Amino acid sequence: MSTALAEHTGLWTIADVEEIQDQGAHNRYELLAPGVLTVSAAPEPLHQRASRRLANLLESAAAAAGVVNVEILEAVNVVIPTRPARLPDRLCVPDIAIVDRQIADEDTTKFPPGSVLAVVEIVSPSTHINDRVVKPDLYAAAKVPLYFRLELEGTAPELLVFELHHTGNHVHLATAPAGTRTTITRPFAFEVDPAALVARP
Repeated sequence: MSTALAEHTGLWTIADVEEIQDQGAHNRYELLAPGVLTVSAAPEPLHQRASRRLANLLESAAAAAGVVNVEILEAVNVVIPTRPARLPDRLCVPDIAIVDRQIADEDTTKFPPGSVLAVVEIVSPSTHINDRVVKPDLYAAAKVPLYFRLELEGTAPELLVFELHHTGNHVHLATAPAGTRTTITRPFAFEVDPAALVARP
């Protein structure tokens, strides 16, 4: 067990999380509630296959659209400010994030909300409540413009797209079902068939 985990007392902060040393399990550490550490097991191969392929697809689409001010990254720290400010900020680790390239070039360990254009969560059996309920609310609170959710638990995968509404919530924008190529227009146009994201090589 990491020394930071074994010896920690009191509320967790982002600085505390950054001190946790990976012991080879590749767990993900988040602060989905202020001061409370959430530990998720390393994703399974199907999840990772879909994540890598979707990140590659988004990267190619951004290049094709001539969008040069963003970078597509997997499993980065996104800061969610907490109100009231006396409580520690929260921390999410989306499976994929589309971020401001200028901030990424600073080799930061975490991204403030204004630098995150979109996030993708890939629903896993161990994280589906967080991916479907908890994290969407946090991303909306942080004013992240777009939230994608790739569902892998049903009979066929599907990609759902949500856009931040002026009411402060993400509203459903589009669904890409398995077996067809669906065009998603935001944050730049790309075509996706969720079945191809999980198909064996």
